[in-house]
Formats: sequence, C-alpha cells, structure tokens
Amino acid sequence: MDLDEQTLIERLKNPSTKNEAFREVVHLYKERLYHQIRSLVFNHDDTDDILQETFIKIFNNIDSFKQDSKLFSWLYRIATNQALDFLKSKSRMQRVSTEELNDLIIDQLYADELFNRDEAEILLQKAINTLPEKQQLVFKMRYYQEIDYDSLSEILQTSVGALKASYHIASKKIEEYLKDN
Repeated sequence: MDLDEQTLIERLKNPSTKNEAFREVVHLYKERLYHQIRSLVFNHDDTDDILQETFIKIFNNIDSFKQDSKLFSWLYRIATNQALDFLKSKSRMQRVSTEELNDLIIDQLYADELFNRDEAEILLQKAINTLPEKQQLVFKMRYYQEIDYDSLSEILQTSVGALKASYHIASKKIEEYLKDN
C-alpha cells in the first residue's frame, strides 16, 4: 500500500476528514466501479442504482476495512458483490435462474441506447453468459477492464494460479462458442 493510499484511508477513517476524503474516493473510482458493475448488469439505470448503493456501503463500512488488501480491491469487491446480489435478487423476483435472467438481459441490449448494438459484442456477451459465474467475473475483469492477476486475486480472494486457469478455460469456452455460432 503506497503512502497516498494510506493517507487517504486514514482521512476516510477520521470523522473530521471523512466526508472530504470520501468525495475524493468517489471522484477517483466512480468511473471504474461503474464499468465493473455495468459489465455485470448491463442496464445503465440499474448500474447507477447499484453504484450509489456501493458508495453508501463503502461510506458506512470504511471503519471495518482491515487494510489487508489495496483500497481499490476492497472497493471492487464491494461493487462486484452488490451487482451479484442485485442479479440474484432480480432473478428471485422474476422467478427465473440467474442464467435465464442473464439471457433476458442480453436480449434487451438491442433496446439499450447506451449500448452500441454491435452484433459481435452481443454474440460475445452470449458466449460469456454460458460460463459459470466465477469464470464470467474473471473473464470480464481481465478482458474488458484489464485488471492484473494480482489485483484480481485480492478482489476475488482467489489465488493467481486459479485465476489464470479460470481465464484460460473461459477463453477456450468462449472461442468454441463463437466458432459454433
């Protein structure tokens, strides 16, 4: 953990500087967390809601941050878990499996004005959707956000070796899906 991050964390945990430091965290990480959440839920409005819930959770729980990982990793873990919880809740409400929900969400991409409607991208999303949840996470975080394996290891709390294997397997499955479709 570098000195700047350590200072920011100290400011976040100090009641007199917490609000100002939190605004800095929002400024520094809002866009990256948005993209992480959006890669999981696709819908802009849902992403905005989840991002807001993520920042509320961060603000309310900063004192429990043990600093055994980078702040970035902790923030991503919260954002990822919030997005996954949202998807699980939505699938329960609609009485469909998370896989069926993901299929419905991908089909709705055509109507999303913020999505570029690229057929190849939608086919890629369909391929990614065939993967188990953990492989989807690893693939999306490596492929779209180019997060390094060490950071992924902290975020997903999995060994680097397991992440590399997961990404490799996911890539092969996606490649096969794309060949067949």
